[in-house]
Amino acid sequence: MADMLITTTETVPGRHITQTLGLVKGSTVRSKHIGSDIVAGLRNIVGGEVKEYASLLTGAREQAIDRMVAEAHLLGANAIVAMRLETSTITQAASEVVAYGTAVRLE
Repeated sequence: MADMLITTTETVPGRHITQTLGLVKGSTVRSKHIGSDIVAGLRNIVGGEVKEYASLLTGAREQAIDRMVAEAHLLGANAIVAMRLETSTITQAASEVVAYGTAVRLE
């Protein structure tokens, strides 16, 4: 991922897009672990950050981005512009995280 420039903007200041290669995406579906769910339930009573869920979603975002980058590499891209992340609930215990953007070649 270090050699892939990723930006949420449609352009890269100071760089010229020489080729648009198309949509790239990566996704993952994660479910809660029963042990983490119990601890998170107790944390809900007291209040504060639910670290178990935050960690789960952080890992899911990273995996979705890694998969998107791998797809961009296959197209020969050196950057992804207009990158977005979306999360949706699949079931009460599972969520999908999708990373998507436009693979491009920058000069």
